[in-house]
Amino acid sequence: MVNDRQSLDLTTFALPSGSGAVEWRISDAPVPYPESLSAMDARVAAIADRTAPELVWLLEHPPLYTSGTSGKAGDLLEARFPMFQTGRGGQVTYHGPGQRVAYVMLDLKRRRPDVRAYVASLEEWIIRTLAAFNVRGERREDRVGVWVRRPGKGPGHEDKIAAIGVRLRRWVSFHGIAINVEPDLSHFQAIVPCGVVDPRYGVTSLVDLGLPVTTADVDIALRQAFAEVFGDTEARLPEATI
Repeated sequence: MVNDRQSLDLTTFALPSGSGAVEWRISDAPVPYPESLSAMDARVAAIADRTAPELVWLLEHPPLYTSGTSGKAGDLLEARFPMFQTGRGGQVTYHGPGQRVAYVMLDLKRRRPDVRAYVASLEEWIIRTLAAFNVRGERREDRVGVWVRRPGKGPGHEDKIAAIGVRLRRWVSFHGIAINVEPDLSHFQAIVPCGVVDPRYGVTSLVDLGLPVTTADVDIALRQAFAEVFGDTEARLPEATI
């Protein structure tokens, strides 16, 4: 059976020519999680009011765990780092150094007011980004995120390399994706990552796959793939309050 998310027409998320480019911002220092939430709240409100352009914000967080709207108390196995409750979809995940987080603030009312299609477009963005490093990322109908097969670990084994968690307010998106470049994967052992308990399914990163990839390399690939799926972006801007 064809995965429905794969068959969606992703080109409908690009704005018409002349509608303005998406702002592209990179924070070089780790951003505390509460600060990122406050900044996103303010920017989403401004986008909805048409007083600020859409934004993709690339950053890292200090080590922490977040729990989405489907999170369960039992998903935290060991309290190694602070846990933050958040309004994004999904369950518990880890964020920390070596993981590229992309917070995506787009006006879906102008683009395409379809949450399911938007999640598919984020998956496509990740898959195209990974393809730049000859990594085949795949969707799974029963598991959100992007996965890579690990046949060397045994039949049916595969690892999650990127997570997705979204929220909408007034049809403007926030939160977004997280790609594992070179995080400390042992920190995922302190949680039930995204509620997945099957022992065949783990977590990996680009470096864990044997690729000498840096976050800067991933940023370049993210930007190119984003333009393919969502349209043009502006040049990198200096770090500032968003």
